[in-house]
Amino acid sequence: MAIEVYDENKLRDLPENDRILACEYILKNDSDESKRWDAVWLVGELVENKEEGDPIFDKVADLIEWVLKNDDNGVVKHEACYQIAGRNMKSKIPVLVEAALTDKSILTKHEAIESLGLMRAFDSIDLIRDAETDPSIDVRETARFVIKRLERLKNQGDYKPSSVM
Repeated sequence: MAIEVYDENKLRDLPENDRILACEYILKNDSDESKRWDAVWLVGELVENKEEGDPIFDKVADLIEWVLKNDDNGVVKHEACYQIAGRNMKSKIPVLVEAALTDKSILTKHEAIESLGLMRAFDSIDLIRDAETDPSIDVRETARFVIKRLERLKNQGDYKPSSVM
């Protein structure tokens, strides 16, 4: 399934570092959440075939972490969580846990928990259990679902982002 992301500024045509800077500018300055969502996706695409430790991967991961910690829109932060899982940004698991437990957006909490499950963040199960008492039934249900899924997936191999992207 290909996701159609509107690239009105032709950011895909830019060299990688320029694309990161352009997306960062949009993410930190544009009031239009639909443009910020596109920027999260467009910057995430850059690391599709890269791994942690690659300078571009690490820049993108840090920018997506910034979004998750600073954006005021739950839909944009939802996309940031998805990109963390979909691009297997393992070093950002603590950021997902923090969002799952403390974000003001139910949508963000839900996606952070679901992303932890996709990434097979087994070490986070006890922290995810804290979300089972969240005021939102949607967050509680997601936490219970992910815990059950993680328990089933133990010893089933490594997570491969290509299975969800």
